[in-house]
Amino acid sequence: MITLTDFSPEAVILGAGDYPCHPIARRWLQESTHVVCCDGAADRYLAEGHLPWRIVGDGDSLSEKNRQACASLLRHYADQDTNDQTKAVKYLQEKGFRRIAIVGATGHREDHTLGNISLLIDYLKQGIEARMYTDHGVFIPCEGETVVGCPAGTQISIFNFGATGLRAEGLRYPLSDFTNWWQGTLNEAVADRFTVRGQGVYLLFINYPDPPAKPTQSTF
Repeated sequence: MITLTDFSPEAVILGAGDYPCHPIARRWLQESTHVVCCDGAADRYLAEGHLPWRIVGDGDSLSEKNRQACASLLRHYADQDTNDQTKAVKYLQEKGFRRIAIVGATGHREDHTLGNISLLIDYLKQGIEARMYTDHGVFIPCEGETVVGCPAGTQISIFNFGATGLRAEGLRYPLSDFTNWWQGTLNEAVADRFTVRGQGVYLLFINYPDPPAKPTQSTF
């Protein structure tokens, strides 16, 4: 059964979007010994007083100062057909990591946000168990049957990526084989667990039960 706190990532990817504020999102940066920064995300991470395990990307957004200071940590991928998040996932996959928490992947530019979120489905198909934590909730790519434990009243959204026979138990509104992303949004858990079933892949978004985090300048 999936819960908000059951995940044990082997590595964490920090994107160059909004820097994590919520305790659940920041928890991974505090606890992981394998933090991979996507290119320019390292500038903020270093400014917070922390040293990444690796910096992965094409190097186009990392400051010259940090590019020189962290040259031994930089893993350069010149491929322009993928974004830095996918390059970081690829690097970790090559090193044998399979469970990955992604933070800082949303915000700033909505087109990048949508792209980063949708890539979770690609990672699932590649055998990667990745979850994306924002300051409001967590995106979890799923396939087949998924059981989620969460307080009644938790806000849930489900995005279909070609799954058929979508059905649910424990949600306020029934599911169907919807084709537009908005059709599966704004649902709600009516018990302390719910189940989603379907043949194929889909994406869950589980909102945190507490209010959204507010930006802060403090470090960990």
